[in-house]
Amino acid sequence: MLISLIVPCYNEAEALPLFYAEAARVAKEMQQSHGALFEFIFVDDGSKDDTLKTAKALREKDGRVRYLSFSRNFGKEAAIYAGLRAAKGDYAALLDADLQDPPALLPEMLNALLTGEYDCAATRRTTRKGEPPVRSFFSRMFYRLIHKMSDTEIMDGARDYRLMNRKMVNAVLSLGEYNRFSKGIFGWVGFRTKWFAYENIERAAGQTKWNFWKLFRYSIEGIVGFSTAPLAAAALLGVLFCLAALVMIGVIIVRTLVFGDPTNGWPSLVCIILLCSGVQLFCTGVLGEYLAKTYLEVKRRPLYLVREDSEEPGPPRP
Repeated sequence: MLISLIVPCYNEAEALPLFYAEAARVAKEMQQSHGALFEFIFVDDGSKDDTLKTAKALREKDGRVRYLSFSRNFGKEAAIYAGLRAAKGDYAALLDADLQDPPALLPEMLNALLTGEYDCAATRRTTRKGEPPVRSFFSRMFYRLIHKMSDTEIMDGARDYRLMNRKMVNAVLSLGEYNRFSKGIFGWVGFRTKWFAYENIERAAGQTKWNFWKLFRYSIEGIVGFSTAPLAAAALLGVLFCLAALVMIGVIIVRTLVFGDPTNGWPSLVCIILLCSGVQLFCTGVLGEYLAKTYLEVKRRPLYLVREDSEEPGPPRP
């Protein structure tokens, strides 16, 4: 039984040794208790620090370590997909290098899959202790919103940290779309999932790479990728404003016939024009988001380009 640990990395040179030490400890315990073998796949997402150098040093130390290095930063979603494609294991686990996804949960997660009742063991955070309050508020609002807008189930507080059997891994890999939102993809493919809850854990080292703008763009990616509700909302707004315009035409005709045609009311007219223009721009923006995703999909560009791969043979030595 081989388990592949897939670790997307972007500027994680400080955290990688700490992660490896903890993951190796858990792997040793699971080899003794379950007879499981491991491979560690570090996907360097175009890091600007010594992440790749650290991964190479770990490979020299431990032959179970593998690495992929992108030609530039393609994003975590591309790193997840590349890691899943490279995984050889009967089971594949996704973890962050900062130890916010505790490897100590892996034995319990594997036990759930070995019962045969589940295809995936996933994790979710019960608290967001340590996060900025504004970020926590918008995260909760995002999950509430996407629950109402999408038919795909996305658990509140869900992490990318999960252990999947080979059948589910192959199902995820079969979705080769360019615009990826893994939490939605995991929910879309279905399969039986057991959830494990734990409290938020602070980073072991380094700084988070997710700022508010990146998280906002990521949430838009999820909504556009797994719901057409914004398009329906834009159409509904158009119908409502057309009805409002018809009502206002009737009011103006009646008022003109009864009270004459006074020239006052231009401030309210300006406000109405600005409101209608704002709604039109909003609806155009919604359409633009879907059109942009379609444009990126039809170009069929690769999700990532690999610069170095530990599995590829190096140049011949003199």
